[in-house]
Amino acid sequence: VEVTCRTLHGRLLLRPSPELNDIAAGILGRAQRLYPVEIVAFVPVSTHYHLIARVDNAKRLSEFTGYFNSNLAREVGRLTGWTGKVWEKRYQAIVISDEEEAQVARLRYVLSHGVKENLVARLREWPGLHCVRQIVDGEPLVGHWFDRTQAYLARRKGEDADPGKHTTPETVTFSPLPCWKHLPSEVYRERVRKMGVEIEEEAAVARKRTGAEPFGAAKILAQDPSTRPERVKKSPAPLLHAASKAMRQVFYEGFALFVAAYRTATEKLKKGDPNPGFPLGCF
Repeated sequence: VEVTCRTLHGRLLLRPSPELNDIAAGILGRAQRLYPVEIVAFVPVSTHYHLIARVDNAKRLSEFTGYFNSNLAREVGRLTGWTGKVWEKRYQAIVISDEEEAQVARLRYVLSHGVKENLVARLREWPGLHCVRQIVDGEPLVGHWFDRTQAYLARRKGEDADPGKHTTPETVTFSPLPCWKHLPSEVYRERVRKMGVEIEEEAAVARKRTGAEPFGAAKILAQDPSTRPERVKKSPAPLLHAASKAMRQVFYEGFALFVAAYRTATEKLKKGDPNPGFPLGCF
């Protein structure tokens, strides 16, 4: 699935900073440890984030994403002074088909963030987290989790509330794209590296054609997180990322059967059936 979550009004509440980068990585790593999922790609930009993951079922995805979003929202509020809600709405999860073309296209799309908007010229120039560093360069993604509950209890007892005593490192583990899982690790890295080079070269051609210049990392870091853009570019999200009409048809028919079975089981549960037979994959 590809998971996306946007900030309220498209505000720049996820604007990168060393503090936010560290905290976001720590929360993501802890969420993955508590609710195991296979993370393929993760790129947060100032107004939203994209995450590609392999999950066993909807319940696990809900647990993982709910934990990550709720904790990140609280930390964003502390860092920025923002007192309202952080996320525009519940996260959006779109299934990606088993087709290689569909999976590769979504990975390419997620990796292109930062460059495709002409914010930076190269993927690694993005001042926030960007999984190209982990997938291609082999750089570990380690952040820190600060246990605020234990820190609060320590203060209540009059004990030393040194942040270091309540901070633990968390590591995010990345898995290969499912359709390329059979490849040796060096081959996988090389394919993703070439993908990144193509993204940067295409952006350079577009800049040459239009005469535009990248916004630049320094200006990105200097932005006010509470800024609300005049216009937020959004397009309707599909129910499925697929490469063929035939695959979409199979998915739509299967989803219709799934919904029908879920509603039937719901009615049985309301009538007192202790085992109404909900379809696999739901909760």
